[in-house]
Amino acid sequence: MKKLTVLFILAVSLMLGNVHAQSYKVIVNNINEIGSISKKELAMVFLKKKKKWENGVMIIPVDQSVRAKVRASFSQDVFNKSVAAIRSYWQRAIFSGMATAPVEKPTDKEIIAFVKNNKGAIGYVSSATSTAGVKTLVIKK
Repeated sequence: MKKLTVLFILAVSLMLGNVHAQSYKVIVNNINEIGSISKKELAMVFLKKKKKWENGVMIIPVDQSVRAKVRASFSQDVFNKSVAAIRSYWQRAIFSGMATAPVEKPTDKEIIAFVKNNKGAIGYVSSATSTAGVKTLVIKK
């Protein structure tokens, strides 16, 4: 019985891990030539450590609002940190004059509009959201 319980917990954990990984889509402007991105590169982009796409266009990351569930999933999956930890990083960077945090938009619709209107933009939206008008990237591990 104990072995069955452990197997059940393991199976549920694996299923929840898959749901978590599928909770957002990363999007870029349609003219962007990129088709996929690694989580490591995604972290560098959203921490503004990578500043330009391969074609020389400035990268403009756009974040969800702090309270958005998709932001919590994205932060945990990409940075392996909470939203609060990432905000703390940005507060230190801003205070030291090193950088400014990514633009924030309150809804998936506004994220999509921002990405659609800025050729260097990259953002993320809930996985259930239609991404018509922008390109969805494949996320490599």
